Order: sequence, then structure tokens, then C-alpha cells
Amino acid sequence: MSKNFQTIREQIENILTIALEPQFLEVIDDSDSHIGHAGHNGKGESHFKVKLTSAHFENLSRLQRHQLVYASLADVMPMIHALQISAKTPSE
Repeated sequence: MSKNFQTIREQIENILTIALEPQFLEVIDDSDSHIGHAGHNGKGESHFKVKLTSAHFENLSRLQRHQLVYASLADVMPMIHALQISAKTPSE
């Protein structure tokens, strides 16, 4: 399926799966919790929570882990208003 026909949540899942090879990945569309707030355009898919566990985070600080996730999602970030990240190593 072309990414043009995927939801933003599906795009996030696909990109992070390829880029970071997570042992665990959960992407939650939390947009409905933000109806009426800044950044919610009424169409949904604006606010997300990402929880992932990946060996790619070994020896990286919390900031570096977040930067790696943001860099991986660079193509879809313009469509996202808010992204909450929980990034852990397999040993955590």
C-alpha cells in the first residue's frame, strides 16, 4: 500500500519498524483527547504517543533517543502537532 493511503499512525509504525527494528512498538492516536486544543484541526491524527523498545537506543541518552525517533519520522513530522515518546532499550 502506498504511504499516501495510510493513516499517519500506520506511517509512523512502518517507518519506526524499518528504521529502529523495535522489539516492542505501540503507536497511539491520542488526537480525540485534544479536541478544542491548539494543534487539533478537527480531522484527527494530530497527537500521538509512541512507546518503543529498541537495541538502537543502547548507550544513548534520553535526548539522543528522542532525536533518533524524530529524525526517523522527519517526513511525517510536519503532519503531527504533538508526539509523546517513551524510548527504552531491551534491558530496561
